[in-house]
Amino acid sequence: MTPPGSAPGSAPGNPEGEFTLNVTGLTYSYPDGTSALRGISLDIAEGQCVGLVGPNGAGKSTLLWHLNGLLPEEPSRDASCVQVGGLLVIKANLPEIRRRVGLLFQDPNDQLFCPTVAEDVAFGPRQLGLSEDEIARRVTQSLAEVELTGFEHRATHRLSSGEKRRVCLAGVLACDPHILVLDEPTHSLDPQGRRELHRLLRQIKVTRLIATHDLELVVELCPRVIVMDHGVIVADGPTLDILGDEALMLKHRLEKPHILHHRHPHGK
Repeated sequence: MTPPGSAPGSAPGNPEGEFTLNVTGLTYSYPDGTSALRGISLDIAEGQCVGLVGPNGAGKSTLLWHLNGLLPEEPSRDASCVQVGGLLVIKANLPEIRRRVGLLFQDPNDQLFCPTVAEDVAFGPRQLGLSEDEIARRVTQSLAEVELTGFEHRATHRLSSGEKRRVCLAGVLACDPHILVLDEPTHSLDPQGRRELHRLLRQIKVTRLIATHDLELVVELCPRVIVMDHGVIVADGPTLDILGDEALMLKHRLEKPHILHHRHPHGK
C-alpha cells in the first residue's frame, strides 16, 4: 500500500523534492533482440551538469529515453530500475515523471509540430492544465531565456536549424522541469550556432544530463562525464581526467578534445 501523501511507486528513503536521478542495473533489448543497455547504474545529484559520451551505438539515446518513460514501449519491471526524485519510472507515474524530466530530442523536427513558435512552446504547459495567463507567461519567459523574444508568430518550418533547436529548448523549459536531458543538442549546428547554444546551456541551472559527441561542450559545461560503449558504462568521473586520458578515448572510438591538448597542466 502506498503511504498517505505519497505518489505511486515512491521509493522509501529518498524524499520527494531532492530530484536526483537514480538508475540501477538497467538492461534493455530492442524487439529485434539487439542488446542496447547492459546493467547500467548511475546516480546524478540535484544541480549537477553531467556529460554522457560514447561512440555511435553505445546506447546513449536509449538510456535517455528511459529517463522519462519513452522506453520501454510497454513499461515493464525493468522500468522500475529508474527513479526520479525517488519516484519510480512506471506507467502510473509517467505524467509526473514527464513533468519533472524535460527531454530535448536530437532532431528538432521530431519535436516541433505546431504551426507557430508560440503554439509549440505553449503545448507542454497546456498539457499540464495551466491557466492561459500562466501559459502565456511561461511562453514569454522561456523564449526570452533562449533569446528568441519576438519569434512568437514565426512559422516553425521556416526557422533555421539553430532557431528550431532553441524553440525546442524553450518548449522544454516552459514545463519547468527539474532535470533537463539533452540528446546531441549541438548536432547539425554551424560553429556560431554551437557557440550560442553552449552559452545558453551554461546559463540554465537545473540538473542537466547532456549526451553528445561535442566533447568541447562537455569540457566547458560538465565537471563530470560518463563514457558508454556497447551498452555499458566504461568510465565515470571528473571530465578533465577522463577526456584527457587519450588511451581511454581511443579505446572507445573517441578522441581527446582539442581544447585539452593546449590546456595548462594545472587546469588554468
